[in-house]
Amino acid sequence: MSTDIPAIDPLDGLRAPQDPDCDVFLTGTVFLDIIFTGLDSAPVRGTESWARGMGSSPGGVANMATALARLGLHTSLAAAFGDDHYGEYCWDALEQGEGIDLSLSHTVRGWHSPVTVSMAYEGERTMVSHGHEAPPPPAFAPPGDPAAASPRCPPRARAAIASLAPGRSEPWVATAARRGALVFADVGWDETGRWDLDGLTDLEHCQAFLPNAEEAMRYTRTDCPRAAAHALAERVPLAVVTLGAEGAYAVDAATGTTAEVPAIAVEALDPTGAGDVFVAGFVTGTLANWPLADRLAFAGLTAALSVQEFGGSLSAPGWAEIAAWWQRIRTVSGQDPAALQRYAFLQDLLPAAARPWPLRRAVPTIGFRP
Repeated sequence: MSTDIPAIDPLDGLRAPQDPDCDVFLTGTVFLDIIFTGLDSAPVRGTESWARGMGSSPGGVANMATALARLGLHTSLAAAFGDDHYGEYCWDALEQGEGIDLSLSHTVRGWHSPVTVSMAYEGERTMVSHGHEAPPPPAFAPPGDPAAASPRCPPRARAAIASLAPGRSEPWVATAARRGALVFADVGWDETGRWDLDGLTDLEHCQAFLPNAEEAMRYTRTDCPRAAAHALAERVPLAVVTLGAEGAYAVDAATGTTAEVPAIAVEALDPTGAGDVFVAGFVTGTLANWPLADRLAFAGLTAALSVQEFGGSLSAPGWAEIAAWWQRIRTVSGQDPAALQRYAFLQDLLPAAARPWPLRRAVPTIGFRP
């Protein structure tokens, strides 16, 4: 990640002494991602394929944590790490490389790190993963202890990010909301096929719900993603439905405000982690009290920048990439003035000077030592 511009705090001017030190808390599984790039097509059975490039980085929940940290939010991650070389590498990359607070994370003796191999080709990716569920931490803080900090009793934070699953409730979500955190939630594919909103029991604790169009329509039994967003706004204060190449649509139930922002047309090399980057951008804008349309635009921009690079956490943009894009896009001829104006709010956030576009982000590989 480029770090040659002054650090930008998106919450500058909003922080107060009594505020929590943590901006965003999240928990989940960290994978070691090994990404093969430069494949012309999918591997063919019975043959050997050679990739022109390869990268490795922490993946899984680390994609979201990295995206948040690169946007200047103080990020706390509670996760299990294996005591193998992969786990050591992921811990170091997140704590030392990205500045993520891992004080609530722990290393599990004798447990190997989950691994995902991702093959990117034709703008898509195919993944193969392996791992075993991590045992719980050796000791949890006692329930009710106000000083406790663990996935059962998370730290005080401005926001928390949860991944909802049908029929599963995570007690820490209710605790985080009760302690003042705004809870943002996404959701995965419902393998049961029931698509029952009542089965997402933690939704009642959420400030915002951010499914994709297909998920939103299935959960609301609607045939239009915008209608689905309005139906979800009856369950959650802020409903955001991502529309893929069409952008995103959001409904603020409290004010009745709606917003729709088209996607930025880019050449997508690898969509891995783009959804996580979108959520990170939207959380950033929400905590910064930006208007709803600006939040959608910023989230879409960060996601668009991410798919132009390979890998999950590797591709998450920081302010250097955003500044370089904004400087570059204003010099490209034929721009629609109205479309350009949509991102004019960036002008007050970004430094006057930025490195030339494009920026090449670092691609770490396991094994190298300083």
